[in-house]
Amino acid sequence: MVSAGRLFSKTASLWWRPVKSRTKASPTSTALCSTLCKSSSSSISTKRVGTHDGSFHCDEALACFLLRQTHKFSGARVVRTRDPQVLDTLDAVVDVGGVYDPTRDRFDHHQKGFHQVFGHGFTTNLSSAGLVYKHYGVEIIAKELQLDEGHPDVYRLFLAVYRNFVEAVDAVDNGINQYDTDQPPKYVNNTNLSSRIGELNLDWMDPDQSSERENEAFQGAMTLAAKEFCETLHFHAKSWLPARAIVRECLAEREKYDPSGEIMVLTRSCPWKLHIFELEEEMKIDPSIKYVIYQDDRSENWRVQAVAVFPDKFESRKPLPFLWRGLEKDELSKVAGIPGCVFVHMSGFIGGNRSFEGALAMARMSLES
Repeated sequence: MVSAGRLFSKTASLWWRPVKSRTKASPTSTALCSTLCKSSSSSISTKRVGTHDGSFHCDEALACFLLRQTHKFSGARVVRTRDPQVLDTLDAVVDVGGVYDPTRDRFDHHQKGFHQVFGHGFTTNLSSAGLVYKHYGVEIIAKELQLDEGHPDVYRLFLAVYRNFVEAVDAVDNGINQYDTDQPPKYVNNTNLSSRIGELNLDWMDPDQSSERENEAFQGAMTLAAKEFCETLHFHAKSWLPARAIVRECLAEREKYDPSGEIMVLTRSCPWKLHIFELEEEMKIDPSIKYVIYQDDRSENWRVQAVAVFPDKFESRKPLPFLWRGLEKDELSKVAGIPGCVFVHMSGFIGGNRSFEGALAMARMSLES
């Protein structure tokens, strides 16, 4: 383990070179993060990025990592201090200093009257992580995917990674509840990364509370934030974008199967639930999609699934008919008047038929019920 050096004052500490993580990343994680994490740890520049010392949080750990992925701050050293005289000498400062000024790379959010959001319809107040991502996220994503910054996929991923990863860091750091009663969640929190990074702070019972030990712990926090950011970006690039394209195409062709426009046929198996909601808004689809028909890969039967009212809710926009629920096979086919029926769930959120034509008939009849 590399010991920390001292810079300018007793309250400031500098990492002269990156500290290796104690935890060994899995081969998959290493492969996913090869470009970003390599650029974070393999080179040292004369640039210095500052953040506060003492207890750390997820937002500044992620913010420091993100800054070090940019061309401007590639391989920059991290200085942890609250000394304003030291902070003034640094090339960038995050989460301390009481200043938000992107022209000077100052990214604090604690000052009175601060209110900055990501834009693009998001309303969560930004933390230092969101501020850095807002200004440098497009560059970072384009660099990792080796695309031009103007490529449409870069912009889509810029929004998707904020929605599904960075926004939760902003919200938790700003103390924003995820839910208000029965309303849809204000943001997506799939990782609980903020809590896990908080647990990396030194235990108050640890006899060694030195800045060296604290910096070592913060390096671990940066490494964890880096790994999960990389994995989130690569998931959205390699899985989320292709699924989104499939669902968009199926939505565009939905009236081929039913003139109501409320039934979508999924022509290729992929995750579709979240994309339905986002694309309905983007494509201004009205009325909304009520049923999705797709083939079950294992049984080769066809499913007709009612779309939920919200992505994370079990309640359906329009469940399958009440009289069908809980019935199976011949009994269900007789009641529905549709041959080949397999089942309908007790809640009416999903049913099955042996043929595509039968599943489509079930969806059409359900619309009319």
